[in-house]
Amino acid sequence: MLDVLTVAVSAAALALAAWCGLAAYRDQSTKDWHFIGMAVVTLLALVQLVVGVVQLSRGEKADEGGTIFVAYLLGALCAVPAAGFMSLAERSRWGSATVAAGAVVLAVLEVRLYDIWTVG
Repeated sequence: MLDVLTVAVSAAALALAAWCGLAAYRDQSTKDWHFIGMAVVTLLALVQLVVGVVQLSRGEKADEGGTIFVAYLLGALCAVPAAGFMSLAERSRWGSATVAAGAVVLAVLEVRLYDIWTVG
C-alpha cells in the first residue's frame, strides 16, 4: 500500500470534515461545493482501492489478510458517499454534520487500513 496515498486520503477526509463541521456550526446545509469536495475525497478513495487490489493481485500480502483488507477498502470507498446521500435527505445543519462525521469515519478507516497492511 502506498503510504503517501493513505496520508492524502486521510488529510483530504479531515479537511472535508473540518469544512462541513464549520458549515454545521454556522447552521448551513451542504452546498454544491461540499459535494465537489466529497467527490474529490471519494475519487482518492477509489484510487486507493484500485492500487490496493492491484498490489494484492501482484502477490503482495496484507499482514492481516487480503479479504479483510479489501473489505476495509470497500468500506472506505463508501463512507463519504453514504454520508453525502444522507445529507441530501436532511437539508439542515445536521446534513453537514453527517458529512463531517462520515469524513472522520473515513480518516479512522485509513488508520486501520494502514495497520492491516503493515502491522501484523
